[in-house]
Amino acid sequence: MKMLKKFAALVLIGAVSLTALTACNKEESKDDGDVDIVIGTANGSLCLAPLHIAIDNGYFEEEFKKAGVTWRVEEIDMGNISDLVASDKIDASTQLAGAMIPQIDNGLEITFTAGMHTGCTKVYTKPDSGITELKDLKGKKIGVPSLGDSSVVALKRALYDEGIGVTTENLEVEWVVYGLTDLPLALQNGAIDAAALHDPVAYNAETEYGFTKILDLSTDEKFANEYCCMSFVTTKLANENPEAAAAYTRAILKASAFVQAQPYEAAKIQIENNQCSGDLDTNASLLESYNYSPSVSIASQTITNAASELIRIGELKSNDPSEFVGKAFTKFDGVPDTYVYENGSFTEVN
Repeated sequence: MKMLKKFAALVLIGAVSLTALTACNKEESKDDGDVDIVIGTANGSLCLAPLHIAIDNGYFEEEFKKAGVTWRVEEIDMGNISDLVASDKIDASTQLAGAMIPQIDNGLEITFTAGMHTGCTKVYTKPDSGITELKDLKGKKIGVPSLGDSSVVALKRALYDEGIGVTTENLEVEWVVYGLTDLPLALQNGAIDAAALHDPVAYNAETEYGFTKILDLSTDEKFANEYCCMSFVTTKLANENPEAAAAYTRAILKASAFVQAQPYEAAKIQIENNQCSGDLDTNASLLESYNYSPSVSIASQTITNAASELIRIGELKSNDPSEFVGKAFTKFDGVPDTYVYENGSFTEVN
């Protein structure tokens, strides 16, 4: 019973974190001329640690003050982030890159600025299913959190490599949508043949049910060096106030480097500031299991890789990867490739 309660608690953390639903579902409005940059954030989300740490450790304050930029933070529903961008209610935040690439292709005016952490997505089957490799998914039902989820983009790329049709005209798998926390039970009950899960829900489901892992983006050769979560700013901010965009990016890079070096301290700060609930040791262990080594150049390469393959598959309107990357990613002057946090200080790395 204790194990089930602990699992349920961790699943709740993952559900809030990776479906980007906030406990405070506010639709804040941004007044023109109020401040230079409004940053969207959410409490209750473990993997938003860099945003929380940038606020709590003063990295936003430090970088914006040096740049002469005024700023504020708004607590938002991260699930509506595209609408908030389109309605000019926020200027910057973070999001799963795979989920946003198709939206950028469809006209969402944001540009990524840095990578925060690499793969936290896994695909599972039941041990007795006979499905042991990705190629075995042909003709099978794959459960996903939504059709626009980043796991779908990753799976389309991976399945296409196996010769499995993933386009509307030649679809050789069936996508079945369940809530993130419902997916493990759907797989266990046989409603689906495979489930795409994000950590920490993925980790906990594997432990609880003994699922067989057939794809792990953190270790797979194709995806291991690609970021899943990235920082972004609106195209408007990038064009009209690049100094604010650069300051925001530096703060996110520093905060991510801090989480990578001090996962226990980061988890403690989140809990103390009511930005994430849960058990301290468990949260710290989960943060440590992610790769929070940030980078600007690797983030750009991530977008290049994904866009090139999605264009080849026929999943993007764009037909020129370099043109797409030109609008989907921006490198700002005065921003290093990354920072390393050690002995209480940051070192720039270019």
